[in-house]
Order: sequence, then C-alpha cells, then structure tokens
Amino acid sequence: MPPLDPHALPFRADVHPEARPAMHLTWDSRQAGPEVAFVALPGEAMHGNRFVEAALEAGAPFVLTDLDVPRAVRVADAREALFAWARRERAKNALVVGITGSVGKTTAKNYAAAALEAAYMPVFNTLPAIACFLIEHGAGAAPLVVEMGIDRVGEMTELMGLVSPDVGVVTAVGAAHLEALGTVENVAREKGLILKAPRALAGPQAASFYPGVPSYGFENATLPEETLPEEKLPRGTLSGEKLHLDGEGARFGYQGVRVSLPRAARVQAEAALLGLILAQDMGLDLEKAAERMANVEVPGGRYRVLPGAVTIIDDTYNASPLSMFAALDALATHTPGTGGRRISVLGRMLELGASEARLHAEVGEYAAERAEVSYGVGQFAAELGERAYRSVPELLEALLAEVRAGDVVLVKASRGISWTPERRAAEGVGLETVVAALLEERERL
Repeated sequence: MPPLDPHALPFRADVHPEARPAMHLTWDSRQAGPEVAFVALPGEAMHGNRFVEAALEAGAPFVLTDLDVPRAVRVADAREALFAWARRERAKNALVVGITGSVGKTTAKNYAAAALEAAYMPVFNTLPAIACFLIEHGAGAAPLVVEMGIDRVGEMTELMGLVSPDVGVVTAVGAAHLEALGTVENVAREKGLILKAPRALAGPQAASFYPGVPSYGFENATLPEETLPEEKLPRGTLSGEKLHLDGEGARFGYQGVRVSLPRAARVQAEAALLGLILAQDMGLDLEKAAERMANVEVPGGRYRVLPGAVTIIDDTYNASPLSMFAALDALATHTPGTGGRRISVLGRMLELGASEARLHAEVGEYAAERAEVSYGVGQFAAELGERAYRSVPELLEALLAEVRAGDVVLVKASRGISWTPERRAAEGVGLETVVAALLEERERL
C-alpha cells in the first residue's frame, strides 16, 4: 500500500510544511502514532479537535483539521474532505462488494473476502471507518469487501454515495434498530437501497423482501436425526447443494465443489456460498476459494464454538431476534456428550422499540424448544428463559452450579456498547463474562 501523502490530496487544503506521509488513517486519537494520521471529526458528544494535540504528541504524521497547528492539513470541513478523499481512492478499485443485513453481514464479509482474496473492513463499520478503509486500500489491486451497517433512515443513502459498490448484498432482514427505523418493512426498504448496485444479491431469508432480485440459498438441509422440508427457493436462486449441519460444522456442494467448514453453522454456510458465487463471477478457482474459506476465523463473540468438556458457543457480540433464532437453531445441531444437555443463556436485545417485550417472549419460546435448559438474565429475563435472574452474578452462581461435562452452552445477548450517557442507561447485559467464567469452570470438571 502506498503512503498517504498529505501533499497530494483531491481537495484544497493548507498543508503545514512539516506534515509528512502516513501509512494509516484514524478518527480515533488513541490509535494515532508515528505511522497513523488523525482526522478530527465532529462527534455526538465532542469534536475531534479536542484530541488534536494528543495525536500530535503521539507522533501523528499529519492531522486533518480546521485548526492552525503543526503538521496540520487545514480544511474548512474535515468530514467532507475525508469523504472526498475516500471517493477518489475507491474509484481506483475494479471491484467493491458491499454487504448489509440484520444478521450475518460481518460473517458474510469475512467469508467473501477469503473467497476473493480481498481486502476487507475491520470490525467497525461507521462512515468514518469506511472512509479511512477506502483511502488506505482503494488504490490496491485486491478487491474490497465493505460491511455497510445502518441504524437510522438515510444512512444507507450516505453509504452508497461513499462506497458505490459494484455488488450489493443483503444477507437477511429482521427486527433490528427498530427504535430508529420503526418497522421491519422500513429495515427492508433502507437496507434494500444497497441493491441499486450494478450486481445485486439477496440472502435466502431476505429474498422474499426483494422479488426479482437474484438470491442464493440451499435446496435442502439435514440436521442430526432430522430432515428439514425442502425449501421453496425463489426463481433465479443460486443454489448450494446438500447442506449438512451438525456439531462438527457445515458441509455442502456448489458447482461440483465440496465445501467443509469446521465448527460452522448455517449462517457461515450461507456466507461461504455467497463467497463461491462471487468467486465464480470473477473467474477464480472455486476449489481454492473453498480451501481459503475453510480457514476463516470470525471475530470474537460471533458464533465461536469452543469445544471441551463443556462445549461453549460464544455468540455474545450482539443480538437481535433473527440472530437469536439462528443461534438457537445452531445449538440444536450439536449433540451433547453423555449426560449432557443443550443449554441457552440469553440476555436482552437492544433497540427493539415498542415491540421489545413481545419479541423477547418469542425468542424465549423458541429457546424452550431448542434447549433442554434455558436461562434468561437482566431485563426480560423471564421472557427469555425458564430460569430467570436479574443480574449476571446471580446467573453465574446458578449456572456454574448446574453445568456439567457433556453440556453444550449457547451464550448470547446484546453487548449494549454506547457512546452517550443516555444510551448507557439502557445498555445490554455483556455476557462475555459468562463465557470467561464457563471456560474457567470447565477446567475443573
């Protein structure tokens, strides 16, 4: 990747003579350093200009700001300048894949990137993060895969103007961010704007929201001791074959290529199928693409199966009704060890608006069907589990006394990370501490 030269920008700026090229760009002053330049952006609580001095002290090669400071690249509006720079660099790339969805977009991003040998977005998927990513990687030879998450009306329009994806994908549509988006229909409409890309694809669950859009999916699937009815896939579906799911992972075929994904569930299988479709479009070797995807590791807390005396499914990164149902279905594919049980440990889902009580109750009913033992914690604990606890310490005391060798335990809730005092009052449970305690406890079993 070539250095980011502050003296060769696509916009008018007053560049301090001491400003020098950087290798990376950040909007978070804590990440600034000798190779990482800082962009001072307006935020919900404060302006990035408050951290310019800290970034300079950390050695930032330059700072994009309207302040008159050493190594400054001075502009009237740092946000607009950042986005103009990002659009120019993105235009240099031959293939950009944009992925959104209420469930599975991060997983789809990782698998698609492996199949395409692409550069891909890190965990953050905000507009500034995407802009920095495009600036750093847009001019490279590798394709780009960009996660395009939204939580408000109008955000996808902004993202489309920035990313201009050649391929737009919606993995799934469900009840998420309803406080701002209002209804599932609004979610579908806003996310569906990504399908204005020249090549559009909808995941199997999302297909019914977008008639006429090509979709991908599986003709049928088998689970241990159970056969699902054949799915009625929409016409024009790009179909995988003979999906098999169990505690060992997922296996399926596509265009004569057999795919094996260790410790994967249906969401990962769908992501891998998407990756193969995109690889086929590019004329890549599908066998090699399948091999690359077999080694994909998802970020922490996103359906990570941790085998041992007690098998722990860590899905604590976030939660919505659709992702809860998917995780519980994945739990059902696991066969417990001798004397073991399937156990669900579920916490609150955020941003569900007026329907949150009903949606939590629906998830709890499904948990009772898919798990032999179900726990709920925090607000809506009673709706989520037959064994309900107000706090994580109370839950842990009961859970650790109950768990035994052979159990398979799913742990899932919204993390509730927020950046304003108002949102902190409504934070989620943070069940990653439960995963840590279970890992420690199973060493004693």
